[in-house]
Amino acid sequence: MKELFRTNDPVAISWVQAVLGDAGIAAIVLDAHTSVIEGSIGAIQRRVMVIDDDLARARELVAAEGGGHLLPAERP
Repeated sequence: MKELFRTNDPVAISWVQAVLGDAGIAAIVLDAHTSVIEGSIGAIQRRVMVIDDDLARARELVAAEGGGHLLPAERP
């Protein structure tokens, strides 16, 4: 699994899951329970993960739907 992005914004997570789900890409949210337990200080972000083979397509879909600002900058 590869990380697509991380955030504390439940709306952004829901939106990305819907966009990817419509395209047949499964997205798993990690650290959701941990982030709730730590309270609302925002120290632990939730991570949206996809299968390695789906990462490039998932990035393209999210960017094309207007959520490119959610994605981390590409590393060289």
